[in-house]
Amino acid sequence: MKTKYCLCPSGYEVASPRITESILAECIPVPISDSYVLPFSDVLDWTQFSVPIPVSKIPEIKEIVSGIPENTYLKLQANVLKVQRHFVVNHPAKILDVMHLLLHSIWLRRLNLGLEDV
Repeated sequence: MKTKYCLCPSGYEVASPRITESILAECIPVPISDSYVLPFSDVLDWTQFSVPIPVSKIPEIKEIVSGIPENTYLKLQANVLKVQRHFVVNHPAKILDVMHLLLHSIWLRRLNLGLEDV
């Protein structure tokens, strides 16, 4: 039996490989955090391919994921497959792979911070 949902607690580090690993394993990520900024959240709608859960809901995780209807799970799963390419390192880089999204995110943050051209 294949795992449908992968728990991804934020941990103590700034970044965690758990989310990327779950996506590459074709598993719907379940990020558990109150303040973790999800990768590429400025360009990806995480509600379309993950099930974010606040820390206060940890005791309810089993009920939350088991209560997700099959048709919703299938949509989340299909979207996980669509976003996989954004989390892959290619050599040379390919359009919309992790390198492109990293550069795009840096560019967007630079615009949002109003940094002047150097």
